[in-house]
Amino acid sequence: GHAITSVTRVAFLGSSDLMVADKQPGQQMALKVGYKALLAEAEAVIESITPTAASALLGSDNVVFVDIRDIRELQREGKVPEAFHATRGMIEFWIDPESPYFKQIFAEPKKFIFYCQSGWRSALTTQTVQTMGLENVCHIAGGFKAWQEAGNMVEKLPPRNS
Repeated sequence: GHAITSVTRVAFLGSSDLMVADKQPGQQMALKVGYKALLAEAEAVIESITPTAASALLGSDNVVFVDIRDIRELQREGKVPEAFHATRGMIEFWIDPESPYFKQIFAEPKKFIFYCQSGWRSALTTQTVQTMGLENVCHIAGGFKAWQEAGNMVEKLPPRNS
């Protein structure tokens, strides 16, 4: 018998053969929902507190500040004193008790105050954790930038070992 080998045909198309519908050169693809709409939707259902109101809760036993910024942002700018660092990319997994990445701090009966640099990521994160069932949550309007501008205390991180 004859051995049958698979044959792959590759067609090379010139760039003139490739078309994207309804897109002019240099034009961005239209999104279904932009970031502004996502933020407005989040802000409508979450609690936002001012940096001054947040500062008044500093040191309270029943409050946890949660910094969701990238570690490089914390190292560069510092953080709210004693804030717990939870990267935004892992937050859903860290708050779910069924996740292998669950962090016990999120099972404590406390108020969680989320913040990022400008308040955008923390608004979306607060909405997400609230949707998941974490109830006593809010975020700092204006983020860490507004926290600093209000003259609140900042904890500097120790220098990284190189």
